[in-house]
Amino acid sequence: MKYTDLNFLKFLLFDVHKIEEILKFSKHSDFDKDTINMFLDAAKDISDQELYPYYQEFDEKPAVYEDDGIKIHPQLNNIFKAIVESGWVGAHFSPEHGGMNLPHMVEGAAGHIYSAANNHVSGYLALTVGSANLITSFGTQEQIDTYVPKMLQASWMGTMCLTEPEAGSSLGNLRTTASLSDEGHYEIKGQKIFISGGDHQFADNFIHMVLARIDGAPKGSRGISLFIVPKYRIKEDGTMEFNDVLTAGDYQKMGQKGYCTAHLIFGENDNCRGWLVGEPNKGLKYMFQMMNQARLEVGMTATSIATSSYFHSLQYSKERRQGKKLNDKGERATEQALIIEHPDVRRMLLMQKSVAFGSLSLLMESFKLYDLVENTEGEEKNDIFLILDLLTPIAKAYPSEYGLLAASNGVQVLGGYGFTVDFPQQQFLRDIRITSIYEGTTTIQAMDLLGRKITAQNGKALLLLMERINEDIAEAKRNETLTKYAEQLENSIKTTQKTLEYLLPFAFQKKYQSYLKDATLFLELFSHVVISWQWLKMGVVSIKAEGLNESLRQGNILAMKYYFNYELPKIKYLSDTIISTDDVIVDDGKDYIN
Repeated sequence: MKYTDLNFLKFLLFDVHKIEEILKFSKHSDFDKDTINMFLDAAKDISDQELYPYYQEFDEKPAVYEDDGIKIHPQLNNIFKAIVESGWVGAHFSPEHGGMNLPHMVEGAAGHIYSAANNHVSGYLALTVGSANLITSFGTQEQIDTYVPKMLQASWMGTMCLTEPEAGSSLGNLRTTASLSDEGHYEIKGQKIFISGGDHQFADNFIHMVLARIDGAPKGSRGISLFIVPKYRIKEDGTMEFNDVLTAGDYQKMGQKGYCTAHLIFGENDNCRGWLVGEPNKGLKYMFQMMNQARLEVGMTATSIATSSYFHSLQYSKERRQGKKLNDKGERATEQALIIEHPDVRRMLLMQKSVAFGSLSLLMESFKLYDLVENTEGEEKNDIFLILDLLTPIAKAYPSEYGLLAASNGVQVLGGYGFTVDFPQQQFLRDIRITSIYEGTTTIQAMDLLGRKITAQNGKALLLLMERINEDIAEAKRNETLTKYAEQLENSIKTTQKTLEYLLPFAFQKKYQSYLKDATLFLELFSHVVISWQWLKMGVVSIKAEGLNESLRQGNILAMKYYFNYELPKIKYLSDTIISTDDVIVDDGKDYIN
């Protein structure tokens, strides 16, 4: 069974997003097209053999809490070993930290393959890498030497510990405390919930990156610090002892059941030690590095699930016969048609494909920007970072929300069978649902986009992005086939500008409720513009590229046309709704929601 398209993925890497522009930097000089192809082919082989065959079984035999901790499916141990041996874990790190300077674009592409095969897997390793990256970025040399090598071998695994029972996404209200001891470490006390990959039998230690408040620190988010809190602390003789980090349970979830989610208690017996990372009261700033990386990874996970769902429903549509073709008459009218021959089924399939492949292109764009940020300096670096920062909430939220709709269409294509456990479509739908909640809900992404990113540096990020989009529009206009789509995108940008002209005065007047009340609608509107831009880029390259497989070329053009005809027009009603003068969701009406 096909769960992703390696040819399309390589088309994005080499033809659309031109990874050679990254490979020219000396940091990545060890890589070329052949080595990248080998790396991706190896990821596909591992996925075919070790990940995909167990996808449904991970759902049927979920992670469970037992007296001595959380137990996950035994196949995960084999998967961890295979992926570590492939070099994927921490591959973008410098050699001094155990990596090989692999571009983020390639690492992200391999991550897509793994997640499309089995989305219950990559989070364990991605969080470990993200935690190690925090330590190499802000920790001491001693902390780096102590933790990072074993984390990149995945013998020790990492987590990010933010959420608490009473705080949720409001991190300024967290209650976990850190008290400085006479010995220089901190005594940690508190609880953290929804900790992905927080405990299982296949790691010798867990390195928890914990946000906590030092005694006497300022209230709110300004007083949060970051700590390394291992499950087992290392004694002077090199042996390990329990660090009073208790696993209270595993949350049984609607989906992603093979990916454990722990409730952790720190300092139940007043014997939990943590070590400060960086400076006091800067923990949230540090953690945002990991959160922004994690948001791209969540977007990629959602994209990968939507992609796998698409290919499963596509294959079913080519095998299932039901009903008659609308134009058939006479003897042919008695023949059952393949359901892919029905226009509405094709509409649902093209919706799935356009969302999944458009999202994948946006993620590749984002990872390329990530690579450029790490390889540039000065004003150029700042400008690229601004564009990446602007696109990040879209790259996380759009695949999560529209990928959910795409997976729902996948169920619909199968009809009644899609609702049964005989096929994985219902599992894709359950698995993808969490992605709009992970790492900041869609509402948080929307408020980040409109409240921070759009207005950053007097709107510079938006101007820089529009320069890039307009360049691609100009190129598309040189081709007769694409002219009308380029003009449609131009008009959509005008609609976006009109919407912002209505909203921004509220921000300038500090009427933040009026400015942000429809932030989620603006995120959806702007996402359609960004995804249409990606499809226009793919359209240009599909027409121009020499030697491109004809099926791939025509499939790309068809999906692009679908997106511009069916999805992009939605921005008009979104804009009209935002600009509407009827305030039906403000505080004045809260008592009448009954």
